[in-house]
Amino acid sequence: MSPKSFPRLFLILILALLPGVVKPDPDPLQDYCIGDTKKPQSFFANGAPCLDPSLVLPSHFTTSALTEQGNTANMFGFNLTLTSTVNLPGANTQGLTMARVNLAANGIVPLHSHPRASEVTVCLQGSILVGFVNTSNYLYTQNLRQGDSFVFPKGLIHFLYNVDPVNPALAVSGLSSQNPGAQIASLSAFASKPAIPDDVLKKTFQISGQDMATIRKHLGG
Repeated sequence: MSPKSFPRLFLILILALLPGVVKPDPDPLQDYCIGDTKKPQSFFANGAPCLDPSLVLPSHFTTSALTEQGNTANMFGFNLTLTSTVNLPGANTQGLTMARVNLAANGIVPLHSHPRASEVTVCLQGSILVGFVNTSNYLYTQNLRQGDSFVFPKGLIHFLYNVDPVNPALAVSGLSSQNPGAQIASLSAFASKPAIPDDVLKKTFQISGQDMATIRKHLGG
């Protein structure tokens, strides 16, 4: 094999291995790892340390956290209740998170993204307009009725909006990471700490200084 062949061979090898490298969460190395969140950690890990398997109970794999009505009294009119290693320790290392989504009348989960997870949402009550924008700036939208589902691809900007001006709506979502992360676009832009320079925001959104000040005030920036 000539020396000139090595760079090409190396590139092929990297491309072949890449799909197994970019998984959102690592695969578990055992049947389960019940998150032990009660003992103080003497080290930091990518997740919670495992409970002694001999102490595992069926209750570690169930939660009632998503049965509670969320408080939607905020500027957007929505509430998210998430599972975690605290209320569902059996989900530790399983690469998933569940969320209860409460929407007030005309409430919205504003434009946001999950950098580490794709998401599937099921409408349980009401009528919810959902949508996401791909990297070609094309918008995909759908009006969900009870029982309908919709998938939001990983990392893309998306929203959920209760189109009913009178009645609340309810949905449940599953996300493909134990720690999906979330960035609300408007808050990231106008309410970051420290603040993004004014000129950057004015040029990015093509707005005036007065417009920017108004938006910052409304969003708490």
